[in-house]
Formats: sequence, C-alpha cells, structure tokens
Amino acid sequence: MADLQHQPKVVSPVRSVRVKLLAIALLPTLVILPLLLGVTMVRWGAKFDSLLISKVHGDLTIAHQYLSTILENTGERIESIATSARLQDVLQDDTATQLGGYLEESREKLGLDFLFIIDPEGRVTASAGTEVSRVRVNWPVRAKALQGKAAYAFDIFSNDELGEISAALAQRARLELVKTPNSGQSEQLWETRGLAIHAASPIDVSPGRRLALVGGKLLNQNLDFIDTINDLVYKEASLPEGSQGTATLFLDDVRISTNVRLFEGKRALGTQVSNAVRTAVLGEGRVWLDSAFVVNDWYVSAYEPLVDSYGNRAGMLYVGFLEAPFARAKYETVAAVIIAFFAITLMSIPVFLRWARSIFKPLERMTETIARVDEGDLGARTGLPATHDEIGQVAVHLDDLLQRLQEREGELRAWNEELNVRVDERTRELQLANHQLEATTKQLVISEKLATVGEITAGVAHEINNPIAVIQGNLEVARYLIGEKADLAKTEFRLIDEQVERISRIVTKLLQFARPEEFAGYVERHDPAHIMTDTMPLVQHVLNRSGINVVRDDNVSRLVLMNRTELQQVLVNLIVNAAHAMPHGGTLGLGCHDAERDERAGVVLTVSDTGIGMDQDVLARIFEPFFTTKRQEGTGLGLSVSQMLVIRQGGIITAESTPGTGTTFTVWLPEAQ
Repeated sequence: MADLQHQPKVVSPVRSVRVKLLAIALLPTLVILPLLLGVTMVRWGAKFDSLLISKVHGDLTIAHQYLSTILENTGERIESIATSARLQDVLQDDTATQLGGYLEESREKLGLDFLFIIDPEGRVTASAGTEVSRVRVNWPVRAKALQGKAAYAFDIFSNDELGEISAALAQRARLELVKTPNSGQSEQLWETRGLAIHAASPIDVSPGRRLALVGGKLLNQNLDFIDTINDLVYKEASLPEGSQGTATLFLDDVRISTNVRLFEGKRALGTQVSNAVRTAVLGEGRVWLDSAFVVNDWYVSAYEPLVDSYGNRAGMLYVGFLEAPFARAKYETVAAVIIAFFAITLMSIPVFLRWARSIFKPLERMTETIARVDEGDLGARTGLPATHDEIGQVAVHLDDLLQRLQEREGELRAWNEELNVRVDERTRELQLANHQLEATTKQLVISEKLATVGEITAGVAHEINNPIAVIQGNLEVARYLIGEKADLAKTEFRLIDEQVERISRIVTKLLQFARPEEFAGYVERHDPAHIMTDTMPLVQHVLNRSGINVVRDDNVSRLVLMNRTELQQVLVNLIVNAAHAMPHGGTLGLGCHDAERDERAGVVLTVSDTGIGMDQDVLARIFEPFFTTKRQEGTGLGLSVSQMLVIRQGGIITAESTPGTGTTFTVWLPEAQ
C-alpha cells in the first residue's frame, strides 16, 4: 500500500466537459443535419427535373400521335375518293369540267391544299383549282400509287413545285429567316420550301391503264393546325399559373408553323432552332428531352425528327413549356427549407447552450473539488445546493462520500499492515478452497438435477394421478345424479374429460422421461418400413385435417432391434410435429433406407416437411425437456422422450431446418444382430 502511494501519476490530457457537451448538442444541428438536408434537396431537385422531363415526353407522345393520325387520315380519305364509285362514274363520262368540279368539291371537303390526277408520265389529267399540266412522278409516294399501292408521308416541296400547283401556296411557304441566340450560322435569308402532308392512291381506270390521285396539305404557316396540337397537348389548367405550353413544326431547322411568340402579337415564324438541338435531332436522329433555349426564353422541351418519303430527316416536331415558373417554384421551396432550418437552428441553439450550462457548471465544480482532494485537501467540498436532477444528487452524494472518506482515512491507515498479512494468508486458503468448490459444485449440480427429476416424478405420480381418479369418479357420479339433464352440460363434461385425459398423458410422459427403464417393452426385430406403414392410421386424421400430401421412399433391407410400440411412438411424435408445422397443407416425406454410421451397419428413417421451419435458436433446444413452441397444447416432452428412446437402442436422432422451407428429422438405428 505504501509503495502504491508513492507511484507517479499518469496525467491524461484534459478535455473540457463544456466542449464535449457543446459538441454533442451542436454537431448534429450544425453539421449532420445540413449535410442530410443538402443531400435530400439535391435528390429532390433531380427528381423534380426528372418529372418535368417525363411530362414533356408524354406531351410529345400526344402530339406525335395526333400528327400521325392526321397523316394517316389524309391518306385514307384520298384512297376512299380514289376507290369511290362516284369517281369511277365521272371518269367514265370523261368530262374534264365535271371531273375538275368533283375534285374541287372533294379538296374543300377534306381541307386539302391540292388534289389532282396524274398518269405514269406525270401528265395531270384533272385537277382541283390549278392549271398545272405536268408534275414529277419520282416521288416515292406517287411511284407507289402508280404501282398500285396507296402511300402517304411528309415531303418537302420546292418553291417552284408549289408555284406550279398554286401561286398562293408558293407565297405562303416563303418565310424570312430570323436570327436568334444559339441558332446555327447560315447565310440564307429566306426559306422558300414547303413541308406538306403528301398522299397518293391508285385509280384503276381500265385493264392496263392506271392513274394516281395525288393530294396534300401545306404545313407552312398552317396556324390552325399547330394551335390544334397545342390545345390538345396543353389543355386548360394542365400547367401551373405563369407557365405556357407551345408546339412547333420545323422544316429542317426553321419554324414554319408555331405558337411561340417572337414578341407580343407576332409568332416566331422563320426563327431557327439552337445548334445543339439541330445536331442531336436532325444530325443524329435522336429525340431531345431537356431544357432548351427557344427563341428568347428557356423551355422544358421535347423534339423528335420528321422523316420524309425518301427516309431523310426533313424537319422536327416540338412541344414544350416555360421552365421559369417551375424553376422559380423549386428555388422558392429550397429557399423556404433553408430559411426554416436556420430559423429553427437560431432558436434552438440558445436553448441548447442554457441546458449545457446547467450541466457543465456543477460538473466543473465537482472536478475542482476532486482535484483538491487529490492534492491532499480531504476537507474540500463542492458546496452545491441539493437539486432534483441527477447531477445535483451526484454532487450531494460526492460531498457525503468525501466526508466519510475523511473519517475512514485514519482507520484505513491502521488496518493497512494487518490487511497485507491477512491477504497473503487468505489468498492461499482461497486458492485451495476454490479447487474444492469447483469439484463439489459440479457434483451438486448433477445430484440436484437428478433429485429434482425424481421429486417431480414421484410428486406427479402421487399428487396428480390420485386427484385425476377422484375427478373421473365424481364426474361419473355427477352424470348419474343429474340424469337426463346431463345433456344440457354435454359440452362442459366433454371438455372436462378431454382435459383430464390430457393431464394423464402429461403424467405418463413425465414418468417415461424420468424412469425410462420401467416403461421399456419387449424388444424384438422389426422391419422399419412395415412399422412406418402401421403407424400411418394412427396419424391419418391429423394429416387429413390439414390436407397434407404424403410421399414415401422405402428402400430398406435390414431389421432393427427395438420395442415396436416405442418405435411407433417416435414416428408418431415426429409426424404430428411435422403436421403442426404445415397448418395450411404441404408435403410430408417419409423414408427408410440402409445406412452406415461410424463403420456400423444400420437403418435411417427420415421424416421431412415443407412447413414453417425453425431458426437456429429454436433448433438448438428442441430436444430439451419441457421446451415447446406450441404454447396451448404442447408439453415439451415429445422430442426429448423420442431422443431418449432412440439413444437407449444405440441410435441417434438429428434435425435440420430452414425458416420458411421446412424441417427434416433423421433417426439412425443399428442393424439387429
């Protein structure tokens, strides 16, 4: 003890409780929460942008379907005119005036810009409202019609071709190009070509003579057409207030029909798409789904290429809506979250600091007191008033301990030498006693277990069997005395009988577990497969109740030496447990086959199920006496008795199980000699 008092102290670096408490209080608020908030807002922003792209993609799908429907309907209507009986009648009359009038009537009815009939040499045999006499026939649409197959597509007409059909169409196609930011560099000042819906259908006049009915609609400056698409895609209230939906048709990269405004009251006809969009859509043939600068503002945009009858990319279809309202809403949300976070932080930090001060002030006082005591001042005290919190109680308790420490310090010095001597003597005695105690304890545990089992068995036999007999006898007397009125309590009597029978079974199992040698029957040689077959009627009602399918696999040639009833008891326990594991049905597998174990010949019996299975904790305890998972009707003795019966015959029983898959019990018994 004296040597210990003079050993040098190891002084550890002091870390202030104040710093630790402040770190504990403020670290989550000022570091962790901002990081989590930042990650969350970034992920939310990405999800928000993804939803906008998904919406504009859906808008593009609607516009594409409408445009495809218009193209298909135009082709079908021209085909219906070409195959109509009225056209055949007019052709038979061979009156040019009448035929031209019919074509003009059909053109106006269908809303077409041109409609005429051509022969294989390109001569116009009849037309609606035009004096053109010859046209090209090498268009794929027209060539297919002259070959006997109707066709339709988007096609680009030169200004001369439009002029041959109608001077008004040629004039409508002319658009002055307007330069916009981000558009490609071009020296061209005017766009004079026209993008049109182009359809043709064959007309079989007579054997060997075929004409083609050609019609179409110019899309340049077709504002009703593009406004219809816009109204269809962006219905009222489909976008938030402040946003605006737009739709556009492009010839190459030039807007030929659009509701995008260059400025108030003037549509952005003749403006060109940005160079990035042109490269992706017209150059690479991809669908563009992203933000894009459209004329004078940013839009969430979708572009897809339009392919002409030659398979070339002739233009683009565009839909989109203003990005600014959505961006503003996103930034306002982020700003609101950040402001709320800082407001909550500023309000909570003073509270944290006040709570921390109420903790570290008393702790610092106690630290100072302990330091003074450590320096030799045993009269030092904290002097803190008693409070109802834990720290105040610790301070009062510390003062009390220091007081008692001062009182005992003198006594400890006197006892020091005497204690050193006694410690040496007691150490030797304790070491010897410890060895003796360990041996005695092991023997006592074994004896206690055996005595407990014997006491339980004797108590059960004496204290339970006799009352059971009295209950059964008095129950019969009660039935006799009540007479016919016993039927009124028929259910109650039956329940009493069942519970008495259950008590008897439990007592029998306890006795069999405690004194197995008294219950052993006559041992003889048996075919295990036959015993398994004889066991099935005993458990068939349990299997039928749950709808369990039984699969047998018997391939055994050896006999086993065991009491027939005991082996049946083992099988019944295993089969009933398997049935309880499959309350909603399943497959019960039963098998017998020859097997060796540790170079000894024997037989293996398997009982498997496809039930709920067991985890490893339950599986490790299933053979323990009184352990059961069937809390209502289980005794926990079935498997322990089965294990005892198998081991007594020199065998072994094991189990394997997987939760949710099933359980397999394996019983190995030595071959009968």
